[in-house]
Amino acid sequence: MLKKGFNSLLTTWLTGLLVLLPLTLTLILIAWLFGLINSLVGPATPIGRMFAALGQPFAHSPSLSYLLGTLILLAAIYAVGLAVQLGLRRPLRRVTDLTLRRIPVFNKLYTLAERFVALLDKREGVGIEAMSPVWCFFGGQGAAVLALLPNPEPVEIDGRAYFAVLVPTAPIPVGGGLLYVPCDWVKPANMGIEAFTSIYVSMGITPPAVAPVKEAAVPEQAPLRE
Repeated sequence: MLKKGFNSLLTTWLTGLLVLLPLTLTLILIAWLFGLINSLVGPATPIGRMFAALGQPFAHSPSLSYLLGTLILLAAIYAVGLAVQLGLRRPLRRVTDLTLRRIPVFNKLYTLAERFVALLDKREGVGIEAMSPVWCFFGGQGAAVLALLPNPEPVEIDGRAYFAVLVPTAPIPVGGGLLYVPCDWVKPANMGIEAFTSIYVSMGITPPAVAPVKEAAVPEQAPLRE
């Protein structure tokens, strides 16, 4: 009797835990994102001190100067977006070509980040068409990796056709590795670039929408020719 009551109590408690678990994981993920942002641009970081320097002429308090500097930066970003909408995209790109792209190491990182951002911008139709999400099955039937196919045209390596695929890193998918895999290892992922990005940013918490696995019929073995 005591054991049945304990099992009932434990079952009820586990039911409540399972109901609250998605909310708890969501709060943990939000806290982790805030912690990541704070570690990158918080008041104690070099970027945060730059924000505080922008607001220092208007406030003497370190916290208030950081807040004002952040607001000034947000206003500047809005001004850049407004300038692009007014038709100044080409002049701004020309300025970056004359400055940022001439720095030896920085230019490669900037080009990589620019290409990935172009994937997220629906107005950059060429970028979205150039890369499409694909599944890479290593070994033909092994581990499945969600990647990007930048070019649908295969290349021949040692007499075999290969696709070039980009495997991003999570949760910031602007880096990763370039791999050449056999064409028969690559299958379309049948998802948009927004779904692809959300999977990597959530570190797999957002599951990919895949079709249910169907049991494949075993083909009859053809008779061997003598």
